[in-house]
Amino acid sequence: MFLQRAALITPRTFTRTTITTFPLLYRHFYQSSIRKMPSYDDVDVITAYEKSLPTKAFSQEGAGQEHAMGPKAEHSKLEHWDSEGKPFLKEYEGSGKLKGKNALLTGADSGIGRSAAIMMAREGADISIAYLPEEQKDAEEVRDSILNSPYSKGTKVELIPCDLSIPGDAEPKRIVAQHVKAHGDRIDILVNNAAQQITQKDLTQIDLEDVSRTFQINIIAMFGVTKYALSHMKRGASIINTTSVTAYKGSGGFMDYAATKGAIVSFTRSLSVQLSPKGIRANAVAPGPIYTPLQPAARPAEEIDGFGAGAVPLHQRAGMPAECGPSYVFLASADSNYMTGQVLHINAGMLSSS
Repeated sequence: MFLQRAALITPRTFTRTTITTFPLLYRHFYQSSIRKMPSYDDVDVITAYEKSLPTKAFSQEGAGQEHAMGPKAEHSKLEHWDSEGKPFLKEYEGSGKLKGKNALLTGADSGIGRSAAIMMAREGADISIAYLPEEQKDAEEVRDSILNSPYSKGTKVELIPCDLSIPGDAEPKRIVAQHVKAHGDRIDILVNNAAQQITQKDLTQIDLEDVSRTFQINIIAMFGVTKYALSHMKRGASIINTTSVTAYKGSGGFMDYAATKGAIVSFTRSLSVQLSPKGIRANAVAPGPIYTPLQPAARPAEEIDGFGAGAVPLHQRAGMPAECGPSYVFLASADSNYMTGQVLHINAGMLSSS
């Protein structure tokens, strides 16, 4: 199955070359006053992810929940192309790259973290998922999908409800303690993925309590979980942090979120310098516009209908969480043994210096 719609949008004249070439990209990432996203009826899209495209207006409360998404995002199937240039979906199967390893992932009940957990499990890793208590249903869905999949037989999954918005050492320490109790006194892979974002397009109206909470969840808790994980990590272990394209492009509507993502880039690079003598790698993934519960939880409903349409050069659509998962597997496995302090950009051609 594939989707193709006629292009109705013509380039506009702006002062920047990228604005002239990709007007929708400019509107989406630079004009903070834009409220209504372009429609998927307005752009050419050829994809096997047709049923998962955000073509419905809806919103969510709190951190957002996967089971309550309008069109369901795809977490385990990758888009492939046949010899005639037509797309099709195929399950990620794995090949034993992480056999005998274990992975602790925060924010892995939904979105990108869910795909990373599923794909790491299919590569043979035992998994711990740290998530908010109100996301219990989502976390159980991930656990059950891993345990019931023919591609991840024998994998163990530990669920760790927690709240990383709570300041201090207690939650990070407890998360790590529960993981090592379940999987042995060792952490082979740490994925710091938990995050929140709140829309505010006018800095004069920003709530500093929201800013503080965003920094606590997105970067301060990352320090905490990593701090307590390190005593259980040996040479060859891997730390993977989730940053964002907004760290490089900026975001007028998510200024505090973008600031935390910039901090994560610097944290990752500094961590790599500190840990290189110990043989522990630290890298990051910077996704572009990916269709996850974080989006309807942070945006007005009308911005979800058409989210990502025409916003990126390649494929002209929002990315699926499944399209990020293999990057986490790569950074967790021996394939990236000679790589640290780096950022992988999964953004369909939104070029930025890494």
